[in-house]
Amino acid sequence: MSEVLSAGGPQQARSMGGFEEVASAQCFGGTQLTLVHDSETTGTPMRVSVYLPPAAKAGPLPAVYYLSGLTCSEENFTVKAGAQRMAAETGVIVVAPDTSPRGDGVANAPDYDLGQGAGFYVDSVVQPWAKHFKMSSYISRELPELIAEAFPVKREAVGICGHSMGGHGALTLALRHPDTFKSVSAFAPIVAPSQVPWGRKAFAAYLGPDETAWRDYDACSLLRERSFSSQILIDQGDADPFLDEQLQTWRLVDVLKETGQSAKVRMQPGYDHSYFFIASFIDDHLRHHARILKAL
Repeated sequence: MSEVLSAGGPQQARSMGGFEEVASAQCFGGTQLTLVHDSETTGTPMRVSVYLPPAAKAGPLPAVYYLSGLTCSEENFTVKAGAQRMAAETGVIVVAPDTSPRGDGVANAPDYDLGQGAGFYVDSVVQPWAKHFKMSSYISRELPELIAEAFPVKREAVGICGHSMGGHGALTLALRHPDTFKSVSAFAPIVAPSQVPWGRKAFAAYLGPDETAWRDYDACSLLRERSFSSQILIDQGDADPFLDEQLQTWRLVDVLKETGQSAKVRMQPGYDHSYFFIASFIDDHLRHHARILKAL
């Protein structure tokens, strides 16, 4: 077996379920893992981080998936958000996958908002993207099944959270797959990607020119067609430089008023789009998920 570098120094790679361990570190009495596996959905190796709180040693726990934003990988949230302390306190497993397939032979673009690092959590139907860019199916089907087989996850108590592009992913995946995800929250989500430059560029490339097909990946459009069983939590900084052009939180607020969906949208004065913002409110989000999931 190959030698890998973990937080504790060189060690032999370990297999757990369908995953190979890349790195491991003790954290707040639990274990922070970085894993890799060969995905049948994307046809590529995929990396994912998993935090197992101390309570995981005693039996199945709720799990929360965290989806990162443009240009990020599984590492950004794991290192910068400071989620492990509250995950340990609430007894919630936290799973953070990469934002897209990567590697040789995987389609890419020179722009940061398309291609590797910018999967937008959709299933592409347009080549060259359709060969590998199946992030919706990967996050909603393949990955939860693999995680539940490898770790002590309470299968009926799984939530999803995300930031920016990942906030868009969290909202749309929860609305499209309520049997899989029972709680949802987001930081600075792209709430109406069909209406803003980031989303329109990605959707045209991944889904094609028929804008009616884009509605399945647009949170505002989905909320007009269906509701979510638990309260949605959204945090948005009012000093976010992307708020007016790309995020347009007001569109979601209007739809929530129109539909009566239970939600809490908090505009946070002075906060921007960075991980300083996420780290400031991640505890609230994990408590939100724990409250809902532990009641199931």
